[in-house]
Amino acid sequence: MTVPGTGVLPSHEIAQMIRRREICAADTIPAAQIQPASLDLRLGQVAYRVRASFLPGKARDVASRLADFQMHKVDLNPGAVLEKGCVYLVPLMEGLALSPDLSAVANAKSSTGRLDLLTRLITDRGVEFDRIESGYTGPLYAEICPRSFSVLVRPGMRLNQIRFRRGQAMLSDADLKTLHASDILVSGKAHIDNGLGFSVDLKPASGSLVGYRAKPHTGVIDLDRINHYEIRDYWEEVHSDDGCIILDPDAFYILVSREAVHIPPAYAAEMAPYLAMVGEFRVHYAGFFDPGFGHAAAGGVGSRGVLEVRCHEAPFALEHAQIVGRLVYEWMAAEPAQLYGADLGSNYQGQGLKLSKHFKAG
Repeated sequence: MTVPGTGVLPSHEIAQMIRRREICAADTIPAAQIQPASLDLRLGQVAYRVRASFLPGKARDVASRLADFQMHKVDLNPGAVLEKGCVYLVPLMEGLALSPDLSAVANAKSSTGRLDLLTRLITDRGVEFDRIESGYTGPLYAEICPRSFSVLVRPGMRLNQIRFRRGQAMLSDADLKTLHASDILVSGKAHIDNGLGFSVDLKPASGSLVGYRAKPHTGVIDLDRINHYEIRDYWEEVHSDDGCIILDPDAFYILVSREAVHIPPAYAAEMAPYLAMVGEFRVHYAGFFDPGFGHAAAGGVGSRGVLEVRCHEAPFALEHAQIVGRLVYEWMAAEPAQLYGADLGSNYQGQGLKLSKHFKAG
């Protein structure tokens, strides 16, 4: 069991961190940025087009390394297009002054991942993307690389999010089995091995539509436009009659998990890719599951997870029910006052196969 007070910090503790200036910004941080177990991060005023992705390393800050890689500076205030295939560095509005007992981890928001918009957090003296050491004090930066679609962005847009941890939060496989026995975590058989495994659904209950594949040549997507774009202009439908599809190298797919997943209120989870040895593909990008995900949907059975899949190197035949990823569960330091769901305007509670919120419902 976890030590009391350790685990992922809930929304009310994040709000306290803001009041204590452990999370700071030049302006007010709106309450709407605070999620049940994370904080949304906002793009700043400018973006720097860089010639390569980079990490500063233990002895350097980001600003000093930027001089080695910067190509040009882009003002985001009127709205600016981040072009597909290019790499940008954007100073974020928020900075940190963490206490020695707190560390943090970042990830792309759900809608960001579903657009194949690679977004990673960088800190001064950082040696890993998306990982912030305990006691870190300094600015935050987002590295953004649009992979499938060029996007129009503005200051204040929220593409990634950060979680704060106190102490060890991860549940062991034994802990997961105990929790699943008392509070069902997944529909069907639970595959527990270094986390809770989940598989891909390629045999839908009706019809043959199993996913979408990003088209290679499309228009720009304005990230402020919700329920606006026609699916057919950006995506090709993927159908299967036999429970198998072949993934093309470097193509990006939106698929869905076979299982419905449940995150109880006192827990959070993070999606981790399955071992590379099982195939030439990766399930990645948007990895945070908030407390309450799937908790009230479908009678408490859970919500299915949308899978953002990219194939590498060689074509790969993906089969129905093949395990493609795992969820790592963590204890919350305390249960949040509000859970993921409709009360927070959450876009993906009770979801099935679903593209980002920018596209019209099919």
